[in-house]
Amino acid sequence: MTAMEMREATDSDLPEILAIYNDVIETSTAVYSETRTTLEERRDWFRARVGQGYPVIVAADETGITGYGSFGDFRAWPGYKFTVEHSVHVRADRRAHGIGAAIVAELVRRAKGLGKHVMIAGIDADNIASLRLHERLGFEKVAHFREVGWKFGRWLDLVFLQRRL
Repeated sequence: MTAMEMREATDSDLPEILAIYNDVIETSTAVYSETRTTLEERRDWFRARVGQGYPVIVAADETGITGYGSFGDFRAWPGYKFTVEHSVHVRADRRAHGIGAAIVAELVRRAKGLGKHVMIAGIDADNIASLRLHERLGFEKVAHFREVGWKFGRWLDLVFLQRRL
């Protein structure tokens, strides 16, 4: 395995972040959308996260960006200001190499540093690898929403996990 670097994402990373995100959209139920996104939409997302003081981090090695993650507000109302929801995506050829776990662990560290109290993960119920990864990192299942998503011609169940920070 090659040496992995974890760092803040930059604007120049956005094309590789976009490629990972669009691959996830096209090939999995990790994102409940069937519509590819554009570089401009990813740029807007990136600027919004950074503008709110939230991290966007990337894992990289000599092959390029191997994964990325971020978190943002869980819900918009003031009473939820200590709770964030994260997302993490790993390039298809680098999954199952510990990259996702390293990114989530770094996001947890950063959320604690910002004084957050709880981190939420919303995961497709059939994504057993991601569910197990989060459980290994101290997240616990708190909800199972049945048939709340639609993709690839079928209903999808969404599981919420949380970790107190």
